[in-house]
Amino acid sequence: MSAKPASASRVEMSEVMTPNDANFLGKVFGGRVLSMLDIAAYATASRFAGHVCVTASVDRVDFHEPIEVGELVTCVGTVTYVGRTSLEVTIEVFAENVLKGERRHTNTARVTMVAMDEALRPVEVPRLICETREEKVRFLEGRLRREIRGAHQSEFERLAAGFAAASDARLDELLAAPSLMGVAAREG
Repeated sequence: MSAKPASASRVEMSEVMTPNDANFLGKVFGGRVLSMLDIAAYATASRFAGHVCVTASVDRVDFHEPIEVGELVTCVGTVTYVGRTSLEVTIEVFAENVLKGERRHTNTARVTMVAMDEALRPVEVPRLICETREEKVRFLEGRLRREIRGAHQSEFERLAAGFAAASDARLDELLAAPSLMGVAAREG
């Protein structure tokens, strides 16, 4: 399998936000930002993989600041981690008041994409070449996120099965507990 540098995946997409993009508070609707993130993740992952990529999961989207109608919103995507057929894309979103020349970092997202062949089967992706210290750190963070997700999923499924099997009295005890994390530790 071939290898590509992280810099080969970089995608930058911009769009001016209009009144149609506003929520009831007059700010840009979060769903509009999520749509832009998904499109940027597709373009970033597909550019790197050389195949159509589909969204497998959205690990996290942080909304740091609201975006105003009229601002230029730019999504900057890069591949930060690759598995065998999957890629983690990190997208940073910036809002710019073009009249004042002020730019703010408004959102950060991590999206896992899977490369697909023509028959819609997962296909291997190129290895990621990390050329800078920052790229190496981001790759290791991505690998750690993947490992933690797997461990947390197994633990979640175990505990959720315990909830489903619990008596009504036990469910009432759990509802009254200040934290389920403490319960999980005791019942681990």
